Amino acid sequence: MADCRLKVGYVLAGMGVLAAGMVFFGSAAHAASQGRQATAKFDGRRAFEDLQELVRLGERTAGTEGAAQAAEFIARRLRDAGIQVRLDSFSEDTPWGRGRFTNVMGIIPGQCDSVVIIGGHYDTKAGIGRRFQGANDSGSSTAVLLEIARVLAASSGQRMEKWVVFFDGEECRRSYGPHDGLHGSRRLARRLIQSGAVKRIRAAVIVDMVGDRDLELTIPPNCSTSLISLLQRCAADLGFEGLVRSYPGPILDDHVPFLRCGIPAIDIIDFYYGSAPGRNDYWHTLEDSLEHVSARSLEIVGRIVVEMVRRLDDCEQMPARK
Repeated sequence: MADCRLKVGYVLAGMGVLAAGMVFFGSAAHAASQGRQATAKFDGRRAFEDLQELVRLGERTAGTEGAAQAAEFIARRLRDAGIQVRLDSFSEDTPWGRGRFTNVMGIIPGQCDSVVIIGGHYDTKAGIGRRFQGANDSGSSTAVLLEIARVLAASSGQRMEKWVVFFDGEECRRSYGPHDGLHGSRRLARRLIQSGAVKRIRAAVIVDMVGDRDLELTIPPNCSTSLISLLQRCAADLGFEGLVRSYPGPILDDHVPFLRCGIPAIDIIDFYYGSAPGRNDYWHTLEDSLEHVSARSLEIVGRIVVEMVRRLDDCEQMPARK
């Protein structure tokens, strides 16, 4: 199987990176978000427990029984937290025939019509081997999103509606293209355009591969610069200055379909997941296992993303739409 999530040199056809908008995430927004943070905090140990349960399901390749069980697990966890769940099951043409996919969405009501999407994929790469865990890709993002959903649901005064979305079919089977890979995120972006609801979406924050014990967030340049700045500011304010770095080239991930329809989006990812700094040799191998991820990394990323979402919720000026 070829590596499909493209790295340096990938050309995003028909799309330019969104320009930075005027964004103010100042002390007032930070103070307001801190007030709510005291009532609901991200628990990395609980997120890791969810990750362990997810890994016990085995491979979660799109269209398989493992993926169906993972979708059920996610929906159950969301409902246990009192969160409204919406399942979107659909079929699409793929290189291996007609494929079946299911997106799982947790909806946290707000006081206005605007929406912030927090998302990531839960399917695993096909063809790695029966013992493949996918603990980091895609287990870590799934576990972080479940805990983020709990935290946001338990926090009072949500101004904007939050959609916590677990995408199916992010991984390609052969090579990324119109009918291979990014199935779940492309499906949601397409439906937003068709329904006109795209105007409601203020930002899409995507997480992927965020459980590495040696955590370093490598943000690709094909992200909205205003959201990159917000991520850096939130990380620094929470005591994680230096954690966020620039990746040397674009990355194709679930944020791209949202960028293509004019929604500010960011891919929060650690694409150096390997045996030494700067290497990515655990990615899409049997080495992507629980021993190489940590509850601490899940908590760091979870805390940063929750703070980002809270500042987006509190501020009046949002990232500029294209």
